[in-house]
Parts: sequence; structure tokens; C-alpha cells
Amino acid sequence: MRAFVFPGQGAQVVGMGRALAEAYPAARDVFAEVDEALGEDLSTLIWEGDQDTLTLTQNAQPALMATSMAAFRALESEGINIHDADFVAGHSLGEYSALCAAGSLTLPDTARLLRMRGQAMQEAVPVGQGAMAAILGLDFEAVAALARDAAEDEVCEAANDNDPAQVVISGHKAAVERAAALAKERGAKRALMLPVSAPFHSVLMQPAAAVMADALAGVDIQPPAVPLIANVRAEPVIEPGAIRRLLVEQVTGTVRWRESVANMAELGVTEFWEIGAGKALSGMIRRVSKEAAVRNIGEPADVAALKG
Repeated sequence: MRAFVFPGQGAQVVGMGRALAEAYPAARDVFAEVDEALGEDLSTLIWEGDQDTLTLTQNAQPALMATSMAAFRALESEGINIHDADFVAGHSLGEYSALCAAGSLTLPDTARLLRMRGQAMQEAVPVGQGAMAAILGLDFEAVAALARDAAEDEVCEAANDNDPAQVVISGHKAAVERAAALAKERGAKRALMLPVSAPFHSVLMQPAAAVMADALAGVDIQPPAVPLIANVRAEPVIEPGAIRRLLVEQVTGTVRWRESVANMAELGVTEFWEIGAGKALSGMIRRVSKEAAVRNIGEPADVAALKG
């Protein structure tokens, strides 16, 4: 069995997807359709802009989705489609890419939703007040406990359960810094403050969740062609109403990626294709499911090697 998985924020790099667009008309059409949906030339920013501007949350989210969908459309050009997968999943914003690939959301709606999501997440907490940190070498329960201990009268929560030895915490900047220091005392190999501009996947994102609840209420969501392994449940979902609710919950909820991969493996998935920019998910998957075969689909050569 096979799963198509889609990366989240942090994988963005100037130039991503350009070779795909040059090699595959279907990939080029994705970027044009996203530009039209947003009413701006996002593709030029992706291919020729500066890294800092691309990394802004409201740009990175639709840009990463566009790159993933360009790779997916290139696969379709070579005879590989969504029915060649048994499940789809995505890390945080990658969940929107997964739903788009599975036909649950249209490409224009996905682009607009991610632009709104990025803006709402950035605006939920003033710049400088929130932070995130990656804790390496401790499991989820240990990190969740130290986050609670460090919170004091502020917010500090386990935000991303990425793999057995990588958990990301999120919350008020001072609380996250306290937790990072405490993590080292409790045996973490590293505690690394992340270069992000907001405390994603924490209760501080509640204003953004409210924005997304309104936005998603006005968007048509179809049952995906194959089940989605949802971030906040780490289990399959196909019912549109449930997908809508889970996308709202995802804004403040923990990304349960370790459990998602483990559950897919338990359901019989032996092959994971990471579709889009970077290889971050592939490393996480290998640390969760050591027997899994992992492929990266981000360049024309990757696509050509898989001709159907």
C-alpha cells in the first residue's frame, strides 16, 4: 500500500517548482491558476523573489501548496493519479495540499484558503510575543510535561509530534525559552528556537481558528478520492463535514505526525511518496517506520523515473 504525503512550512526555497513548470505544461498551469486565484504574481516570488519574503507565512503556505500540486499534476501527466495511493496526508498546511490532490478542494479554493490561513495565523499574535522551538531527543510525553512545567502563567504547548525524537513546542516567547532551557536539564540532545514569526498550533492561534471556521463554512468540500489521515486525529477521514471541523481544529491542535505515520504503517502502508518541496517528511517517516520505502517527488527527474 502507498501513501502520498505533502510537506508543510519550512520547506520553502526560492526556485522551487520552476523546473517542473518548465518540463510539464500541467505543472506550469498550476502556478498560473494559483496566481489567478490570488490576483497576484505569486509564481514570480516563488521562482525569483527573496527568501525572506517567500518565508512570510501568508506567502509560504500557498507557495508550498502550489509546488506540491505542480509535482502532483506532473505525476498525472506520466500516468500516475490519486488512485495509485491508498491514503493521503500532509503536515499542517500540507493537509490542504493532500485534500486538493484527492479532489476534496479545488485548486483556487485551496490557494485562497491558505492565503487567509497564513494571514490569520500571523495576525493572531503580535510579532515578537510568540515563539516555537524544536526539542530533540525526548519523546512526546516528556516534552508535553516540560512544556506544562515551563508555562507558569503563560502558554507553552507541544505543537508538532513529528517523530520519536523530535517534538516542537509553541507558545509565549518567554515560556518557550524557559521550556527550551528545561529540556536540556531533562536530557534533550538539543533545544533549537525556530525561525518562525508566530506560535503555530497552540491555543494562541484561536483567533485564526475562528477566521478559518468562517472561511471553510463558505467552501465546497467533496469526499476525498482516498481517505485523508487527519493531523489532529491521526486516523482516516472521508466525510466532508468532519474534514471541515478538523481543518479548524488543526489551527490550534497538535500535528500528530508520528502517530499518523505509525497508523498508516499499521494499516498496511509500506511506501510513502513525499510530493513537493524538500525532504523533511521523509526523514521523519524513516524514524517512525524504519521498514518504509520513501520517495521524494519534487523535480522533473523524480517524476520521469515513475512513468506509469
